[in-house]
Amino acid sequence: MAMTTAAAHALALLIFNNTNWANVGDATGLRGSTVAGSFWLNIATADPGVSGTQSTSEANYTGYTGAGARQSIARSGAGFAVGTGGAVSNAALISFGACTAGTNQITYQGLGTDQTGAGNLIVSGAVTSPVGGLAVSAGITPQYNVGALTITVS
Repeated sequence: MAMTTAAAHALALLIFNNTNWANVGDATGLRGSTVAGSFWLNIATADPGVSGTQSTSEANYTGYTGAGARQSIARSGAGFAVGTGGAVSNAALISFGACTAGTNQITYQGLGTDQTGAGNLIVSGAVTSPVGGLAVSAGITPQYNVGALTITVS
């Protein structure tokens, strides 16, 4: 069996916008968190795989540290736009730290629970634009324009 379009949409809203999913179990349904919190987006130089963490193959160019490293995305409509059928994208510009030294070929991205450390990776996927990933060197600031980061819940 496959998840219906309506169920995928409701699940995406619950996960990414902290919106209750009514009538699952009882009338109150699956409840969102008391405090919505955020997910943390990281960029990587290789596929972390299904058993990887947020730090698996994580970028390490100079500038991808502290506030320039993983970027917070609020679990709300301000952070994620949720379309029909479980289509999710970033609702605001996301910028990482500018590279000041070193190089990385950014080929994957991941979304997880922690600002630093191994962290629980929730979803990950290949960078599709530019094709082959983003070559990062001095002066390059990796970023996602609005709608450029896409996730499909199905």
